[in-house]
Formats: sequence, structure tokens, C-alpha cells
Amino acid sequence: MTASPDYLVVLFGITAGATGAKLGSDEKELILLLWKVVDLANKKVGQLHEVLVRPDQLELTEDCKEETKIDAESLSSAPQLDQALRQFNQSVSNELNIGVGTSFCLCTDGQLHVRQILHPEASKKNVSLPECFYSFFDLRKEFKKCCPGSPDVDKLDVAAMTECLNFEKNSSASRYGACQVEDMGNIILAMISDPYNHRFSDPERVNYKFESGTCSKMELIDDNTVVRARGLPWQSSDQDIARFFKGLNIAKGGAALCLNAQGRRNGEALVRFVSEEHRDLALQRHKHHMGTRYIEVYKATGEDFLKIAGGTSNEVAQFLSKENQVIVRMRGLPFTATADEVVAFFGQHCPITGGKEGILFVTYPDGRPTGDAFVLFACEEYAQNALRKHKDLLGKRYIELFRSTAAEVQQVLNRFSSAPLIPLPTPPIIPVLPQQFVPPANIRDCVRLRGLPYAATIEDILDFLGEFSTDIRTHGVHMVLNHQGRPSGDAFIQMKSADRAFMAAQKCHKKTMKDRYVEVFQCSAEEMNFVLMGGTLNRNGLSPPPCLSPPSYTFPAPAAVIPPEAAIYQPSVLLNPRALQPSTAYYPAGTQLFMNYTAYYPRKEYSLLHQSCSTAPQVRPIVLATSLQLLILAVSLHSLARWSECRAWPTILELRKFLTSSKVTSMQPRMDLYTQMTRPGLYPKNGFVFKGPSS
Repeated sequence: MTASPDYLVVLFGITAGATGAKLGSDEKELILLLWKVVDLANKKVGQLHEVLVRPDQLELTEDCKEETKIDAESLSSAPQLDQALRQFNQSVSNELNIGVGTSFCLCTDGQLHVRQILHPEASKKNVSLPECFYSFFDLRKEFKKCCPGSPDVDKLDVAAMTECLNFEKNSSASRYGACQVEDMGNIILAMISDPYNHRFSDPERVNYKFESGTCSKMELIDDNTVVRARGLPWQSSDQDIARFFKGLNIAKGGAALCLNAQGRRNGEALVRFVSEEHRDLALQRHKHHMGTRYIEVYKATGEDFLKIAGGTSNEVAQFLSKENQVIVRMRGLPFTATADEVVAFFGQHCPITGGKEGILFVTYPDGRPTGDAFVLFACEEYAQNALRKHKDLLGKRYIELFRSTAAEVQQVLNRFSSAPLIPLPTPPIIPVLPQQFVPPANIRDCVRLRGLPYAATIEDILDFLGEFSTDIRTHGVHMVLNHQGRPSGDAFIQMKSADRAFMAAQKCHKKTMKDRYVEVFQCSAEEMNFVLMGGTLNRNGLSPPPCLSPPSYTFPAPAAVIPPEAAIYQPSVLLNPRALQPSTAYYPAGTQLFMNYTAYYPRKEYSLLHQSCSTAPQVRPIVLATSLQLLILAVSLHSLARWSECRAWPTILELRKFLTSSKVTSMQPRMDLYTQMTRPGLYPKNGFVFKGPSS
């Protein structure tokens, strides 16, 4: 609007909570709406109008009661927000006698009445605001233009403006709100009169809707325009974020949902606003609610935003070139899925924009599909019809559907496309389990427990297996941990035979453990070993985990896995290295090929050392806690020689003589002794405690 309007409607709102500079920051509802019409052409002020608004929660703060003299009883019979807005619209139309060519615009004391009260509350209550509420004049900014020598805008209020104009204090209207509206009318008349002759020509705008778009990594973004919203529901979209910040202008494509290392939303988003003023208003919505969840709002930087939303892919730019499209993310697609199958999956009720051109498959750098895709729909109706197919089957797989954003498309494509292909080192590596404990790959004599309670112990697993616990091999219970070292809910059990593993899977499947049912599957030792090394096992077979963020990978120069000093052990003691064929795989960020599990050993107690063996070091009870202890022979015995110098332990020759003596002839005591010497002082939380004369 470049021309000056014919009328200004002075608007003032009061909530059930804070007033002044904190208006709307406490998320309290509107309880009173006041307005007055100012005729700019004839320089006249109309009558004061007001309407009470009934809030959903009839709870008023003591300060509000004291200032407004309004109580809960008077509000109980007042109209609700939508009815009050209709009364306002009808009253203004009747007073102005609006016809062809007649124009008016709202005028408020600052930004808060429109941006922080009316728009957020109307959005939460699904109330459609009249078009006049999408443009308004900020009287403080207009006064600063009219009187450049006045205080800064953030220090200007109605009282400061009347003082600058040398107005006498208004005593006729003593009630809060009515006094402010009366003074604002007089200020406007003074501004449009001599000597100021101010012209109201450039109103503030409120965006009707959020516009999606792309962002280049080369774009310059002001650090003072970005916030981080935390605590979002996982299914929220950019439109939900725009609705939460309703009344504030978000930049085009300025809502970027953050993803975790697994490519799933982590409840955070980075939001870019058009100016620092809108960013500061957004910070006032800290701990406001989205549904039943409160959202934390903090400052962020432009660099943070570019890391999430910035992209350089021409493919993505071309896919997102069609504006005002609704994006839906598909997850769990069969790797063989084609564009025709995706089009047929959605059908005629939700046609894809551009057919096959409206589908973007996410792939690894070598072209292998990831099971993700993004689809464009022309309108909200088509998108809603598409989302109703959530978890419908495509082939033999159910498909997950989520509303997505342009920033999420960039983020997912950036992570997958920048993931390098990682060649596994070619030298022979030591398997996770000692070779003598790993049966041939074609024998399915193991069971996998899935869905264990995180607090499950070895005793709980033995009780769960019942009669089959006697068929567990020595060192045969393996608890799988995640990358943070916490229980993942999975465990592998090595049974004495494939028949007993089959019977255990049949009889124990979906039995309950601590109010949770546990799934039991039969598997092979090779599959177990693969999972313990960081891979995944599902109905599609074995697959390494995908790399979802671009880390930097370095591999040391090829070297012998087992040091020469390890030759002190007899051949039967050494772990038999297993050569793997060179292959290509993806691994998560930060992974250094570690094994994420703990092993517990249910077996009989026995004396570790003979009583007459007085030269052995003091032995303390121990249980293996991580995979690093399982690779015990990867540690050089040269370090034992250094330990012997500082701790007065036996020399290497004495230790070798002891280990090869008849007193310690079996494999198990040797490994136990070595484990306890390499990790002294650790005590088991669950499992076996070594006891004996030398303990």
C-alpha cells in the first residue's frame, strides 16, 4: 500500500497476563479488544469501542485484575474470539460506511498487539482473521519518522510520545486500555497536522503463509535472524513451525528441520526470519506450546542454518524448482522400487506433480538406493490423501510417509551424496569371537533375542530361556550395545546344537520378560559375528549401516594385526585370523570399526591357579565389558614386560614357562589369566566371579 489510507483504526488488546513490553510473552489469552476510528482526511476521531473476549481458561493474574478491573465473572458471558472479531469487523464497516475506493488500516502501539497476540491465538484456535489484520501501522515507528529527535523505537510508548508532544495528561479515561486508545488518537491527529504533516504510507506486513524454497551454501545469512527451536514433535513439518511462529515473517525456505545421525528428525529446527526484529519477537515465544509440548527457542547463527539447509546439488534445485508444492518423504522403499510403482502406490486420489518428474530417489554415491524418496504434491488436499497411506504396503514392505521440507531434502541428499565409499583394510583381521568358539557358517546354532528390556541382566536371560539355558555354550551369551555403550535391547546366544537353537526359537518366541515380549530368532554364528561388528541383520539379509553424515576417514598403513611378540603363546592359544575379501561398505560417522557388544559367560566356578603356584601375580575377578577386551591378543606382550619392571611381576620367560606348564593346560585358564592381567581391578556386574586360593 503506497497511498495513504482514508481511515486509521486504532487497535489495542489486553490479555489475561502481562502488559507492556512483555505483552504476549506468557502465552495468556486475549480478554479485551478496544478500537477507535480516526478520519485522516477530515482530522476527526470517532467513539471508543470495546468488546470483552472469553478465554478458554478463566484465570486472570492479579496485575491484570488490578489494571483492567475485569473479573472472571464478567468474562464468563463474553463472546469467544471468533465472535468478537466479527463484532469488530461489523462495527468498523458500519462506522466507515465502506464503499468503492474507501480504505482503512489498523494502527497499534508497537508490534505486539497484532504479531504476538491476535495471530498466534487465532492460529491455535483455528480462527480465520479478517484480511485487515495482515497489514498495520506501528505508531512507534511512524512517530520516529515524524519526529527523528524522539527516543529510540524500543523506548517509545504512548506515554513517551505524549510527553514529546507536550500533551497534558489525560484524566477523563482512567481505565487501562481506554486511556491508551484515547491518547493514540490525539497523537495521530497531531502527526498529520501542522507542522509535521506526516503521511501514513508504508504499513507493516504479516505473511499469509510460509513459502518453501531452497538455500545455497554460498548465501550470506545474518546471524541475528536465526533461532533454534527445540522440543518439536517428531512428526512436525515446516508448516507446523510456521504456525507456531504465526504473526512473524519467516524468510522463504527459512524453516529447516534437523536430522540425527540415523536420518531421523531429532526434534530441533533452525528458523530464519526476515529481520532481527522478528527474531527478537520469536525469542519471546520461548517455552510456548505446540499442542501439548512446550518449545524452547534460542539464538542461532547463519552458519548453523547453512549447515542444515544449504545445498549445492543441481538435482535438488531442479526438483524443488516448482514452488508452492507440498513435499512428502517416503521411507522404507524396496531397493528395487521404480518411479512407476511409486506413482501407482499413490493412485489417482493423490496424483504426483509432474508424474515421474515429481519423484526424487535418494541414493548412495555409487548409485545404490537408500530406501528413501521425496514426492511433490500440488496442493494440501493431495498431500493429506497421500499421508493416509502411511504404512501401506508396496510390494512386501510397509512404507512410512511424513511431511517434509525443502531443507530436509537438501539435508538428506547432502549426507548421502557426500558419504565416501570406505574400503575395508585388506590385511587379515581378528574375528570378534575366538575361532574355536565360532562354528561353521552353514550351521544355525545361535539364537537372537530382540526387544530385551534395557535393564535385562544375564540372570534374566537365563530365566527367560528356562530349560534351554543348559544348552548354552561356554562364553555363549553376548549382549549387544549401541554406539554410546548402552544396551540396545538385542542379545545373541550360542547354543550347543542347531536343533536346540531351533527349539529355543520356537518355544521362547514372544515370551515376556519384565512386561515386555521378546522376539527370538534362529541364526548362524556368521550372522551373529557380523552384527557384533556393527552391521545389521533383517529380513533382507546382512547389510552394513549407512553413512548419514560426511566424516573424514583415515586408515593407517597396512601392518600385521598380531605383533611378533605374541609368538610367546602356543598356537592353540592364539586367535586364528580369518581373512576377509576386500569389499566396499558404508559406516556411520565416527565409527572406527569397533565391536559394540559385551560378553557374559555362564559356566561353573573353578580354581584359576593351583595352590602351589606362588609366583603368579594377584588375580582379581574380571568380566569383559567391551570389545576391546575381546581382542586381548591384539595387545603386545611387550607391554607386559614393561609392567613387570614397574610392578615386580614375573618376567616374560617365567610367564611363558608357567603358561606352558602342566598346571595350566587348557585354553580357558590361559585366556582368563591374560584377561585379568591386561584389565586388573574390574569387577563384574553380572556373570561369573573367579574364586580360588590365589584370588
